Order: sequence, then structure tokens, then C-alpha cells
Amino acid sequence: MLKLHNWIRLGVALAALLLVGTVSLFAGGAAEPATMEAEPPYDIAFIVKATDSDFWQYTIVGARAFAAENPDLVRITEFGPPSEADIDQQVLILEDVIAAGYDAIVIASTSSDATVPAIERAVAAGTPVITIDNRVNTADPVPLLATDNKVGGALAADMMLEAMEEHGIEPRGKVGLISAMAGVQVLVDRDDGFLERIAEIAPEIEMLETRYVDNDITVALAAAEDLITAHGDELIGIFADNNHTGIGVSRAIIEQGLEDEVMVVAFDSDPAEVEALEQGAIKALIVQDPFRMGHEGVEFAVRALEGEWDTLPRYLDTEVAAVTQENMDQKQELLDPFLRQP
Repeated sequence: MLKLHNWIRLGVALAALLLVGTVSLFAGGAAEPATMEAEPPYDIAFIVKATDSDFWQYTIVGARAFAAENPDLVRITEFGPPSEADIDQQVLILEDVIAAGYDAIVIASTSSDATVPAIERAVAAGTPVITIDNRVNTADPVPLLATDNKVGGALAADMMLEAMEEHGIEPRGKVGLISAMAGVQVLVDRDDGFLERIAEIAPEIEMLETRYVDNDITVALAAAEDLITAHGDELIGIFADNNHTGIGVSRAIIEQGLEDEVMVVAFDSDPAEVEALEQGAIKALIVQDPFRMGHEGVEFAVRALEGEWDTLPRYLDTEVAAVTQENMDQKQELLDPFLRQP
């Protein structure tokens, strides 16, 4: 179980990131122009999709852990817009980071396309760019460390059917899909994986039209309430495809006492999602490894700076796991990456 001090640490970390990101953007960061011949300690910019999400805090924990393990090798500065919906602001942050002359950049790009011109310009100028979580459509692929989201979506479908079986629910009702945002490739892959697997293993289930909620917990709560109201006893499951949607959906389930009627599976492991798992409002969490994305993303950046750019893998699968009430005690380091700090 997550303890109170871990909740406190999450809040402190979020406040620190907001401060550091804001200050760094205006302080200019590393002064020297970036080249592939930089000398350690390397100044690496670490750009996340949003500062309002524990998932991205967990990637930062991984990046900071690598820096703590290698204090003479690397210095990390974190950046990020307030929300994943702030794609334009993330592009501006990336532009500022490039202008500041960091030795390398690790970025979780919300858009697969909006950051492409800046990333290509940075790489052409000799600044290694490592991507985590989401692939960007550069002309020449840059290294990516990420979940295979189609596999994760399929695993979510498997876990939902397992929960239905455990609760004596016949897989022939209606299932909702509440997605954080439209057009984000990781979510598209995740949702496609879920839909394809459901059609394969439970063809009598009727999938309802996907609801998009602009990565807003309150909107996700309202969308879940709408599904419950509109479909009543026919609604037997909801897939929430990220942490914010998982939190919103689980709140609706708890408020209406539907823990045993509507099987919810969600992605990621924010503390509020973990609490909902403990309470039975969420039957399974499909947990990625954001710590590994951050830790090995920085390691890849260092390796690139030390001459390995051409030999780095262009894709590293950071894997997913299904966490339930039954196995959550054995998965604490995935649920709470702060436990993995050196």
C-alpha cells in the first residue's frame, strides 16, 4: 500500500518541477552551444508532456536517479507545460531549450508531428535528441524508449474479461472507452489494441462510441456518469486509457456504488488510481515503467554524447504489467517509483 509520506513526496516533487521548469526557461540553462563533442558533466534538458501528472513525475524520478548515480557525468534540468493539452507551449519550451545550448535533450513529445522541425534541426546541429513514451515522425528515426501501447491495450481487454468472469458477468453487454485526447498516437495505439482484442475474445460485447475528455479529470468523471445514466444495467465495463481518465472514471464508480457491476480497467498508477484499485473501483491497472523511460532515456543521451548515436537502438520496449488487488503488494516499485531512488 502507498503510504502517506509518498503522497507528500509527490506533491513536493510537482511543486519543485513547476518552479524549476519556470525558472529554467528564463535563466537560459546551459550556456555553451551543444555539440556531439561535449565534455562531462553533460547538461541534459528533460522535457515532459505535462507538470500536472504523476506519470511524468515518475519519469523525472528515473532521470534524477541516473544523475544521482552519475554525479560527475550528467546534470538534469526538467521542463514541461502545465497540461498535455498544451502542445504549442511544449513546442516553445523545446525551442527555448535548443536555443539555450544544452548538450542533449530527452523529450516526451505529446504530438508526433508538432515538435518534428525543432527536433530535426537540433539533431542536424549535433545535439542528440532522445524520445520517450511517444514516437515522433522525423525523417530519420531518433531513439525511442516507450511502451508497446497496442500490447498494453490488449492486456487491458484481457484483464477486463478476467474481472467479468470473477464477478459472474456475462461478456455480452456494453463497454465504454474514455480516452484522454484524440489524435495522440500512444492513445490511438492503446485504444486500438483494446478494441481489437475485445472484438477477438468477446465478440458479443458492444463497444460504445469513444469519449474524448481533453485530459481533464472532471470531464472524465462527467463522461463516465453519462455512460452510466444512458446505458444503465447494460453497461458492464469501461476502459480508461490514461491516469486522468482512470481517476475520473473511478470516482464515478465509487459515487454510484457500481464496483461490482461495471468493470473498470485503467492505464498508469497515480496515487488516486492505486487507491481506487484498493477500493475495488478499478479492477486492474495497466502499468508502464516511466522510471525506466526517464533513467534509460538519460543513459541513451549520455551514450549518444560519447559517440554511440549511430549504434543506439531506435526503439526500446519499456514493457507493461497488469496490477490487481491480488498482486499489488509485489508490484510496489512499479506503483511507486520513488521507492527506486538511489
